[in-house]
Amino acid sequence: MKSPKLLTLVVAILTISCSKNGVNNPKSDLPQVSISNTTVNRGNAATVCRFYVDLSTEATDQVSLHYATSDGSAKSGQDYTAQSGVLTFKTGEKELSIDVPVKGDSLRQSVQDFTVQLSNPQNCTIDVNQAVGTIINDGTYLPTDTTGYESPASYSGYHLVWSDEFNEKQLNQNEWNYETGGNGWGNNELEYYTSRPQNVFLSSGNLIIEARKENYSGNYYTSARITTQGKEEFTYGRIDIRAKLPVAAGMWPALWMLGSNISTVGWPECGETDIMELIGKNAKQVIGSLHWKKSDGTEGTFNNSYSLTSEDFSQHFHVFSLLWSKDSLQISVDSVTYVKASRQDISNGIYPFDKPSFFIFNVAVGGNWPGPPDESTQFPQRMFVDYVRVFQKN
Repeated sequence: MKSPKLLTLVVAILTISCSKNGVNNPKSDLPQVSISNTTVNRGNAATVCRFYVDLSTEATDQVSLHYATSDGSAKSGQDYTAQSGVLTFKTGEKELSIDVPVKGDSLRQSVQDFTVQLSNPQNCTIDVNQAVGTIINDGTYLPTDTTGYESPASYSGYHLVWSDEFNEKQLNQNEWNYETGGNGWGNNELEYYTSRPQNVFLSSGNLIIEARKENYSGNYYTSARITTQGKEEFTYGRIDIRAKLPVAAGMWPALWMLGSNISTVGWPECGETDIMELIGKNAKQVIGSLHWKKSDGTEGTFNNSYSLTSEDFSQHFHVFSLLWSKDSLQISVDSVTYVKASRQDISNGIYPFDKPSFFIFNVAVGGNWPGPPDESTQFPQRMFVDYVRVFQKN
């Protein structure tokens, strides 16, 4: 039989051992604190980025800890207002918040971030000590270099019948339609076309179509496609479109027209006029094309390419033009004609280019022709359109 003194000694040793290993350690019963990441959409007006701080269990004693913001790509004083202080949970509380003021700004720019750090816990332990505040900058102000070729405002023997200078705050839906969807558009394209201001907006006198890499409705990219179908349709004349283009692997910007009877006769019998297409990997080259239905039912194509000698089509604005009469079509860049087609060139099949057509402006991502983007493709990619003008003979 062990003596009482020996039993007392054994209990004391076990108590000390358990304490060293954290068993029955009062600190193990303290609530744990976590802070969560958050995101805010930045606009013209100031807003706040709210971080939630949570306890694993209700506080039985007053719990406190320090917090402080630190810069990432977002800078204090410029993008947000730095914050620091002490956060105190009263008995029974499980969640508090930290509000960080974010300055208003309509500039569209890359996503920015900053962090909030927790420290110096009292009557608690810290489980997650840092959270990221993400600022989404989807404003509709996006300045760009406007230099480049400009076409005349008038031509002898012609008068202006329609134009859009894109000087309003929003796209004029009395003249334009949004086409939406992500079904590949007959070309195995990869984007989902939306009508969101993230993908199509007006800024500083330009229409901007922006392609993004993001998950949306089952697609991995978004962009926009607008048309004048049923609203602004034309037969013959001179058409000038001043634009600056995205150039990167997998990008496919286009300024083009389809015959207005497409809903009844289908494509290619309706006719297609590609005033400008650019395949992103060929940054210095654009292609002008005519498509129609041949006698055997297949697609007919008449086209040519035009290349810049030094810079590429993303660096300055260029004017893409169509000179269209009853029996001929000419496509040019900066008044240099590189596609000349007559009715005789399209004699095999149904000649469609003597009927009304409507405009389509879009930026496709991927597809049969350009192929997919690769690791060199940086998003977002943007097409800027300064104006579209339609002149017809007096």
